[in-house]
Amino acid sequence: MNPSVTVVGEALIDIVIDVHGDSVEHVGGSPANVAIGLARLGHDTRLATHIGTDDRGRRIADLMAAEHVELTPGSTDATRTPTAAAHLDAAGVATYEFDLEWRLDPATVEVADGGHLHTGSIGATLSPGGDAVLEIVRAARDHATVSYDPNARPTLMGSPDEARPVIERLIALADVVKASEEDVRWLYGTTPVTQVLAHWASLGPSVCAVTQGGDELVVLAGGELQRFPTLPTVVADTVGAGDSFMSGLVSGLLDAGLLGGPDARERLRFAEWPAITAAVERALACAAITVSRPGANPPTRADLEIQL
Repeated sequence: MNPSVTVVGEALIDIVIDVHGDSVEHVGGSPANVAIGLARLGHDTRLATHIGTDDRGRRIADLMAAEHVELTPGSTDATRTPTAAAHLDAAGVATYEFDLEWRLDPATVEVADGGHLHTGSIGATLSPGGDAVLEIVRAARDHATVSYDPNARPTLMGSPDEARPVIERLIALADVVKASEEDVRWLYGTTPVTQVLAHWASLGPSVCAVTQGGDELVVLAGGELQRFPTLPTVVADTVGAGDSFMSGLVSGLLDAGLLGGPDARERLRFAEWPAITAAVERALACAAITVSRPGANPPTRADLEIQL
């Protein structure tokens, strides 16, 4: 039986504003995007988040229900649903402005024995909910595997010196870490990506990956570094691309039996590259499909089979 996945973090409404000032609203938030991506790839997925019962909150809840993502108890207790205004430049690259509050009760989030926990972005760092996320991760680690995507948002996370210890504390608890080159540059300046990956691996994760936009992906596992080219595609925008990559990577590792409980953790630690490569290829295909579509719109497994 495929392990269940619990995703912990923000769900919000992305207000995407193009270069002409025209806007359209999509359900977003990095962890919510990952949850939808995993559910579309056929995984039993739950989301612990903090949204309201206003129109935007109902839109999120309705979408999660339609995508077969279960909201955990207490996820709709917010006074209002958070938003992120994504301003796109001529290349389709987004910059964000946020309006959100993040709270979470650890007692309402149970990660199944032999399951998998994913977290990241704002929900893993913004107080007071970030402290709750850390508590949830620590409690889950005894009986579940963990993945983490820093997905840094400088406007909400303070200075790099403030954010780095918080992020590295979560990296140390994770089995899989994925970040973007922008995350690495913000956190570590001009330190080479390969050096940052080695540092992260020394903290504990078995698989560490850094995406570099349309350039090659760099992955460190088992002390060995591998580079992977991205897949060619026509870019509509980059909203949700990293989240789709993350869901694809977790999905591939789940299907390979390399995530989902302490036994899987050991298998991941000693995994051979062919199994990791297959998961990475799934992640790259997910990202390529997503950037070819407007907004955060990850592929189904059927979409993926056509791409691959």
